[in-house]
Amino acid sequence: MTQSPTRKTFLRDGGDGRAVHDVGGLDFGPIDRHEHDLALWEKRTDAMLILLASKKDVFKIDAMRRVIEDYGQQEYDRTTYYEKWIRAIRNLLVEQEVISADEVDRRVQEVAAQHRKAGREVASDSIDWNGSAPR
Repeated sequence: MTQSPTRKTFLRDGGDGRAVHDVGGLDFGPIDRHEHDLALWEKRTDAMLILLASKKDVFKIDAMRRVIEDYGQQEYDRTTYYEKWIRAIRNLLVEQEVISADEVDRRVQEVAAQHRKAGREVASDSIDWNGSAPR
């Protein structure tokens, strides 16, 4: 049985009571407004979200937002837009029991080994769950 997720929205340090994700009006420096091409993994992340949320109805977009808004401040600030998305998709697939965290870990190790064998650089062959997904 799937347990209901616990909301754990954290407050931003020095944010006058704002949640971590509420950064509107805060000074994060200039915004790069130039158009840029998305990397292949970013396009695939977008496609997975459309497939899982719209076509297969595995989870709702509101669930994605909940998971992203529940990141801690350091995790939220250090990850890019699509990194937030792919982590949320991963966490929701585990939360909804579509796949287990152990299965995700095993598959990441397999893919990392394949990349190394092909001579590609691999940042890591494990996932930093960082307490952000049910185990």
